[in-house]
Amino acid sequence: MSEICKHSPELAQFVVDAGAVPFLAQLINHQDAQLKRQVCSCLANIARHTLDLAETVVDNDIFPKILYKLKDSDHLVRKYAASCVREIAKQSSELSKLICNSGGAVAIVDFITEAKGPAGLPGIITLGYISSSDESLAMGVISAKGIPPLKEALNKDNNDSIKAAAAWSLGQIGGHTPDHARAMAEHDIPRLLLDLYKDPKSSEDVKKKAKKALKSILHMCSYLNALEPLIADCPHDILEYVLHQFAKTLPIDNVAKKSFIQSGGLKKIQEIKVDPGNKLRQYIDEINALYPLEIIQYYSPGYEQTLWKRLDEESS
Repeated sequence: MSEICKHSPELAQFVVDAGAVPFLAQLINHQDAQLKRQVCSCLANIARHTLDLAETVVDNDIFPKILYKLKDSDHLVRKYAASCVREIAKQSSELSKLICNSGGAVAIVDFITEAKGPAGLPGIITLGYISSSDESLAMGVISAKGIPPLKEALNKDNNDSIKAAAAWSLGQIGGHTPDHARAMAEHDIPRLLLDLYKDPKSSEDVKKKAKKALKSILHMCSYLNALEPLIADCPHDILEYVLHQFAKTLPIDNVAKKSFIQSGGLKKIQEIKVDPGNKLRQYIDEINALYPLEIIQYYSPGYEQTLWKRLDEESS
């Protein structure tokens, strides 16, 4: 039955119309592992097609029962149960909210933490779907300690599909508000995404998703302490987003403005070679305008030689 459902919405609807979903829902807690695999897989393949089909599955009271299967002793039952939750979560924020209200965020985080390698993939993607359209749900994922297992997948897993999915989900979680982005920064996610983007061993898909996630987080991240170390290592297309945050925050934060000098940040941006007329140059100029010209000159490349030359001319 699972194989029938997965091919098209029409075939899935045919199975629904035959009255299969209530029967399948009752079998979620069956003792037979092979049967539970088929049940969870079939429900996933029904829910994957449309919102209406996903709602039909949910309306048959599969929550929280399906979440308990994420800790089943059979690894395939766990995998198919996670796939079912993923297919439901992707359909709407309302269904994602229902999943979270049933304890789904914590259950999925536990599933990812305990999963081995690619087995955790449906859970990783689920956290991204849950977080994508609702900032409160994304904060719920953060509160459920969802960032550490995604960071682990990003940092240590050798599977490109896992890395790409983790990068995508982190971007969905961290791009809502400055609070979401700060949670990412506190876990060093921007640096890890940058390293992944720059790594020549990363696949094109991993690089693409890491870059998109990084931009999404940086667009909201006003936590300058985490951003400053990126200045020296960022390619210009990413650095633009970093310096935009400094250009927005330094004018209203005198402590940060002073710290930017003491930490060497102001000196670093004088060393950036960029043509006039683009956004990066604009943000550098906006930051420089916050400081006296003498300070900007002092930290500009070649200033020491210029000063010595001037002194030589004055003494001759």
